[in-house]
Amino acid sequence: MLYLGPDKKTIATPDWQQRFQQLAADCPSALLQAYYQAGVVAPDTRIAQTPLMALDLETTGLNPAQHDIISIGLVPVTGNTLYTSQARHWLVKSRSGLPADSVQYHRITDDALANAPDLLELLPEFLDQIAGKILLVHCADIERRFLASALIARLGVGLEIPVIDTMALEARLHRARPQSLWQRWRKQPQTSIRLAASRSRYGLPDYLPHHAVTDALACAELFQAQLADRFDGQTPVAELWS
Repeated sequence: MLYLGPDKKTIATPDWQQRFQQLAADCPSALLQAYYQAGVVAPDTRIAQTPLMALDLETTGLNPAQHDIISIGLVPVTGNTLYTSQARHWLVKSRSGLPADSVQYHRITDDALANAPDLLELLPEFLDQIAGKILLVHCADIERRFLASALIARLGVGLEIPVIDTMALEARLHRARPQSLWQRWRKQPQTSIRLAASRSRYGLPDYLPHHAVTDALACAELFQAQLADRFDGQTPVAELWS
């Protein structure tokens, strides 16, 4: 996963169940209508009973208007269980080509993508996999903006997804208060809320980053550590999603 920066403040927490009902009725794309018709859990559903899907995207850069999704990773999660045997990974053809400097991050080459399908071909299977689930991501801004941009380019309409953002959960703890004048004067760096640094604080092992399935799994493990440390299985999903 490429990192865009600190989490932005959420203006309001939506009722995703109600929002999906509206989208199912109004969305002009039959494919997306089917996804929205699958619905989502009610806001008061306990997180232990909430179906989750960890998601990571690898992209050719940071600007969804100029860059493409080239890899998608999914790992199903329920309660305390990670279903790694059901993980999914897709390579996706880039419409704009691979910038040379992006290969050093995700290690995906032009040769690897030579026979990869366009996202539109993968979309029915991808939507089927995430239907009815809340997505686990680290830095939701990336997944939301890139998926919305990619679908607008192909279907003329974006995708709205409910997420639990593990970066935002770390920001609640480590960015809740602005730095003091003394800290700023000393140029004390803020606590990192990147994925690897956040995992390290919970004693989770290092991993090789920038592979979509590996990063999705790393995000799911981080979320389980956050639940065990600061929340519990009875926490309503509305306290965590955005």
